[in-house]
Amino acid sequence: MELNLETVTTPPRPAATVVLLRDAPAGLEVFLMKRHGLSDVLGGAYVFPGGKVDAADADLDMVAHMDQPLDTLHDGLGEADISASTAGALYVAALREAFEECGVLFAQGGSVQPATQAAALLREGHGFNAVLAQMALRLQTRSILPWSRWITPTQPSVMNKRFDTRFFVAAVPDGQVARHDNFETTESIWFSPREALQQYWAGQIELAPPQIMSLAHLARHSAVDSVLAAARARRPPVIQPESFNDNSGRVICYPGDARHSVRELALPGPTRLHYRNQRFEPATGFEGLFA
Repeated sequence: MELNLETVTTPPRPAATVVLLRDAPAGLEVFLMKRHGLSDVLGGAYVFPGGKVDAADADLDMVAHMDQPLDTLHDGLGEADISASTAGALYVAALREAFEECGVLFAQGGSVQPATQAAALLREGHGFNAVLAQMALRLQTRSILPWSRWITPTQPSVMNKRFDTRFFVAAVPDGQVARHDNFETTESIWFSPREALQQYWAGQIELAPPQIMSLAHLARHSAVDSVLAAARARRPPVIQPESFNDNSGRVICYPGDARHSVRELALPGPTRLHYRNQRFEPATGFEGLFA
């Protein structure tokens, strides 16, 4: 993965990501998809379902199609600098992306198999909002919990675009199967967080820094309920990476690191990554992660 050396002065684009979780016999697993190699955003890397907020996300009739009022969603994000309608659009984007990218529908009402019927309507060319209206579905915002907020710095590590991404965590709904779409993503797999990181360190898969750090945070949990309980117990922290160069190359530090402007730890775990030989390597805070 090539290191970006450009400075990006444009404002970050609002985006939303859903980290899908499930309990497996060996413990917690996370759903990852491989982005198409020709994608201009993290092509070839394994990512969580997600994408940028579209204008239509704010146009949804949220009273009719959301299971919680906008003020509740706004309070859950803990962001005083955005409006309640903006908060609602972020939730809609997260739920829409989860459905469009991997077929997982967090909704109640409609037919016996709403996810299957909704997917068929989507393939026919109906937009997400139109599908919800036609099937009289209400999105289950209670099923996705705010986890963190990542803001790309003006010198991004591996791409030349900036995003302001809200990460949500959620258990995959019973009976639904997450899968890649064979368009934006070409492969998908369930990994334990530790296994995903180990495969990255071994050069078997590609990961970008937000995924590396999120997996490291999740690796400290053994079950879905543990992750969801942690999400309910706190406000989602804001994570703005900062970088500097030393004799070994680029170093990316995170809140809580001695070199970061924010000295309070955002989430328990690592606070630094090193970029060497076209890869990010574990540094401060990864000790004991694979014990």
